[in-house]
Amino acid sequence: MHVCHILLLGAAAMQLLISVTDVAEAHAALNGGADIIDVKNPAEGALGAASPQALHEIGAMLPESMVLSAALGESFAPPGSLALAAVGAAAFGARYVKIGLRTPGLDEAVALLRVIQAALPLAGRDCTLIAVGYADAERVGALPWQTLPDVARAAGVGGCMLDTALKDGASLFDHCDVAELQRWLRACRASRLRCALAGALRGDHLALLNQLRPDLVGFRGAACRGDRVNGRVDATLVAALRSGLDRAMTHDPA
Repeated sequence: MHVCHILLLGAAAMQLLISVTDVAEAHAALNGGADIIDVKNPAEGALGAASPQALHEIGAMLPESMVLSAALGESFAPPGSLALAAVGAAAFGARYVKIGLRTPGLDEAVALLRVIQAALPLAGRDCTLIAVGYADAERVGALPWQTLPDVARAAGVGGCMLDTALKDGASLFDHCDVAELQRWLRACRASRLRCALAGALRGDHLALLNQLRPDLVGFRGAACRGDRVNGRVDATLVAALRSGLDRAMTHDPA
């Protein structure tokens, strides 16, 4: 039976987020030991939004204790559309909603996040907005990922995530070194922001992730049989990630 690994801000444990597309994948992620079920459409990019039907069906099948997350898309969409999507996702039970910031301007990013943040209470449920920046920001014309904690703090949102925009096989660690990521995580925690790392992460990155210890770590490709778009989340692969995280933390005296 899956036991949810509870995380408090600043604690040593890391929660395992697995991105899924449908109910069958959600079952596999749950059975493998995921802490957070994240619903997205990977065919539409790093933060591709799933259909309302998919989010509703997955939310309905999850145990009440399981945390549901939803990707909203990227900042190309108008603020009003993204705000409406956030309210809808929260109404379906999402505890986290994520928006990818592809805008190059900090002020524009803050303004967008504020519109979404202001709308979320209308759902009548607790839901945290996560601002997602990109480790390969220079390649896609997005704002520098190092500025993300400042942007999130200015907008009054609850957390930050680093991902990769271009799913070309390069991982987070191909773009960012450990010292840079440590500084970024410290900046998040200084502002009391939830902090998450994702971006083509693999099993061989678990030792580095354990060294960094963000609040959340996100996987899709490494949890799939096949590629991140056409592959399917597999419970055995999720369990291996779960075990690897737990084993790394157990063996690390820090």
